[in-house]
Amino acid sequence: MKQTLLGVTAWLIYRLLSWTWRITWNEPESMREALRQRRPFIVAHWHGDELALLHVVKRYRLATLVSPSKDGRIMATLLKLMGARVSIGSSSRGGAAGLKGLIRLVRAGHNCSFAVDGPRGPIYKLKPGVLEASRLLDCPIYYASVTCDRAYHLHRSWNRAFLPKPFARLQIEWRGPMQALTRAEDPRDPVVLGRLEHLMLQAKRDARVPGQRDVPDSEALPEHTL
Repeated sequence: MKQTLLGVTAWLIYRLLSWTWRITWNEPESMREALRQRRPFIVAHWHGDELALLHVVKRYRLATLVSPSKDGRIMATLLKLMGARVSIGSSSRGGAAGLKGLIRLVRAGHNCSFAVDGPRGPIYKLKPGVLEASRLLDCPIYYASVTCDRAYHLHRSWNRAFLPKPFARLQIEWRGPMQALTRAEDPRDPVVLGRLEHLMLQAKRDARVPGQRDVPDSEALPEHTL
């Protein structure tokens, strides 16, 4: 009950804040066409960008995987109130059951979202779940580049999460798609993992605008070479 109440409170605060934001987004034509045709796809993002992206869940008819932890239950309540569907599980607890539940939701008509370095990190290190879902569902992956001109930064959190401030300007650019993995490809293969990780790290670097307020130094991002 406590986590539910906290989730409702977080939703009210988030809604009030998000009404003040000035948001623009760019979508590849293939993504817009998939939305029109109701063809399923996967959206991928770093865990720290999650709070800036919550408002898009209804537009993209998203389902997502949520940790069974106390914080996860708060997030599940918030996501449901935002219009998302959730499956409970994580890479560390209930992962297989959670992924199966997520696959069922996609087959029922939703798209799915992955915070690819969650639930506990390490930060900017891709986990294989998003690629496993892509292979099983034969779904392409789009990934986010998020720019925000002013934000509250949770510096003590492992994922360097941020929440846009009132009247912030947000620019959300979806990139891709990375085509679905074939049955012959292994989602745990370091080369396969590295391919998407490299693309997402580059998108994150491109979102770091020189001179932008309240944005951490891009040196915090790891170097990655294929």
